[in-house]
Amino acid sequence: MAIVSNDARGDIGKLSAPKRETQRLERLVEDKGPTTPGAVVAAAFPEQVAKRMKDDEYLLASGTRAKVRDSSLLGSAWLAIAEVSLSHAGNAIVRAAARIEEAEALDAIGITEEVVAQLNGGKVRGRKVKRAGAIELSSTPVKVTGQAAADALAAGINLDDFHFSEKAQLLRDRLRHLHDFYGEPWPDLEAQNLAVWLAPELRKIADGTPIAQVDMYPALQRLLPWPEATHLDELAPERLAVPSGRDARIDWTGERPIVHIKLQECFGLAESPEYCGHRVQFHLLSPAGRPLAVTDDLASFWAGPYQGVRSEMRGRYPKHPWPEDPWTAPATARTKNRMK
Repeated sequence: MAIVSNDARGDIGKLSAPKRETQRLERLVEDKGPTTPGAVVAAAFPEQVAKRMKDDEYLLASGTRAKVRDSSLLGSAWLAIAEVSLSHAGNAIVRAAARIEEAEALDAIGITEEVVAQLNGGKVRGRKVKRAGAIELSSTPVKVTGQAAADALAAGINLDDFHFSEKAQLLRDRLRHLHDFYGEPWPDLEAQNLAVWLAPELRKIADGTPIAQVDMYPALQRLLPWPEATHLDELAPERLAVPSGRDARIDWTGERPIVHIKLQECFGLAESPEYCGHRVQFHLLSPAGRPLAVTDDLASFWAGPYQGVRSEMRGRYPKHPWPEDPWTAPATARTKNRMK
């Protein structure tokens, strides 16, 4: 700002400003009668009006926090800042400012009032907040219910505040993979307008239902695109049929689909199916459920590493089959005796 030169610092009420700048600022307040340097600066830069938070730290109406170094300004409840800049350490420092009365400060910034609702202990808590820009002036507890509470909640809640059951989380993860690979019309959950999408769930919470008891599965189902959703189990299935005859659960939580399965249940399986651009990764387990190998290329595994696993494991688990030829051996989760 040009009220002070680049070298000027401190209380601008004690400084002389260039004539042209003085005339410009006078025009901003010419209809307001006698005024103060602080009111002039506030009229020019209302977003730089600031309230003292603690010690030498002030919060500007814009939301920036800045420190005051000039001792003549310290202790002022309100300042109209003419110049603020960053120090070498990256902190905002007030270079030139004037004291200003609270009434003048609030007149320059303007006051807003809104009711906000937050979840606290699983319950809706409401507050009536009065602000001047980013400066909170007061906060009063209020009771909010019904649609007003739902609307207030929508402004401050995010998707991870909700509890997702195992069933709901699985659908959430599948939809993420579908959107990442295919794009529209498969929805991007992170881009949804929660006030619209979760209106029924927000209303339940506003009416007293703890958020942990809200079932998110119906909410996710509402986002399914039709008729594309009829291919959901084909494009991103929940389970995968393996040669043993069992349907193994597919884990969609990571960046690719994963199946944890006992090695013997995959005898004869040559290829990993591909979903959402990724081949299924098999985490092959011992009869005790301990990891033995990780692969998305079973053909290569049977042709090579399997023989080393067989050599090490058949003495440790002699009751389970470890055939030399995994291609023709029957796939099973049973012991050799039970197979008979």
